[in-house]
Amino acid sequence: MTVLTHIQRIKKNVLAHVFLLCLTAALGVACSGQQKAPTAAPAVETAEVVKKDVPVYSEWVGTTDGLVNATIRAQVTGYLVRQNYTEGAFVKKGSVLFEIDARPFTAALEEAEGVLARQEARWVQAKADRGRIVPLAEINAVSKKDRDAAIGVELSAAADVRAARAAVDKAQVDLGFTKIISPIDGIAGIAKAQIGDLVGTTQVQELTMVSTVDPIKVYISVSEQEYLNFMRQLAGHEQEIPFDLFLADGSLYPQKGRFAFADRQVGVKTGTITVATLFPNPGNMLRPGQFARVRVALTVKKDALLVPQRAVTELQGGYQVAVVAEDATVHIRPVKTGERSDGLWIINEGLAEGERVVAEGIQKVKEGMKVNPKPFAAPGSTTAQQATTAADSVQKR
Repeated sequence: MTVLTHIQRIKKNVLAHVFLLCLTAALGVACSGQQKAPTAAPAVETAEVVKKDVPVYSEWVGTTDGLVNATIRAQVTGYLVRQNYTEGAFVKKGSVLFEIDARPFTAALEEAEGVLARQEARWVQAKADRGRIVPLAEINAVSKKDRDAAIGVELSAAADVRAARAAVDKAQVDLGFTKIISPIDGIAGIAKAQIGDLVGTTQVQELTMVSTVDPIKVYISVSEQEYLNFMRQLAGHEQEIPFDLFLADGSLYPQKGRFAFADRQVGVKTGTITVATLFPNPGNMLRPGQFARVRVALTVKKDALLVPQRAVTELQGGYQVAVVAEDATVHIRPVKTGERSDGLWIINEGLAEGERVVAEGIQKVKEGMKVNPKPFAAPGSTTAQQATTAADSVQKR
């Protein structure tokens, strides 16, 4: 290798290093010229802490039951030959639900009527004999023994007639029992006997049940303490205090209920007393045996601080809210909560009227973070107004 060739290689290596250094410098200048884009503040929805008089609700799990429940049974023993109603349909008082084979009872009635006719004939004969013998005894034409015998036969015949008439009446009643009727207006249940069954026996006693369901009863179990407070608040206003009913799907039943009665005693084992409420049931939508929640506002809390329930989070047994300051900075603050009322939560300590709390997007924020606050649009925007209206209705009492 010549000296010239060696010098040319060294020049190439130097040029390559210079090119790499220039490229690196250029890239560094370009990168240093770019500024890192600032992180956008998360958007949250905030609600104002409001002060209102709100009703304090008491709530219990209830069970629906018919206003009247009539168990339909066969009064005579016989074979079922006809079912005249549609199961689950509304039936009128006096409607014939089932029919039992009436032929044996018709025959029994005819037999009883025959016996009555014979006894009446004997009675007629006995009365005639008495009418002849008694005057003869008065003139000593016949003995007193014959007179007493004639009187006795007539009285015995009269008694036999009464017994025969009673047998006819019973046979007529039994024949009437072959048509099994509904004693009330209501909804008829599923038949528990089939055509051809021998009913009226110990094996087949209940045929079906009919329940009056408009209005419908809702039973709730109330503790002794709740009962005492309940009755104090209800005193004199039993027909004025409206009850709310929440169905199994969580929906609010449109009809308002009222207090009906309380049971005669407190359960010794449970320490609760059963209270019945009545709810209108047009269309018979509610049926006995349903579970529901019954709610009533008995008292009003004055000047309560309210926030949406979703603004409050639970952490290690305590509660906290995210307060948004005027400079849009978030501050996590512990609070003490009270009762809940129509989607709102009463805050006893930790907040002041007019402060704003994060109600939507609370999972995005942390202490000291800047946020982009927007007004909170509650699913039921009239909730606070509804609470105020309910409070007004309680105060009027």
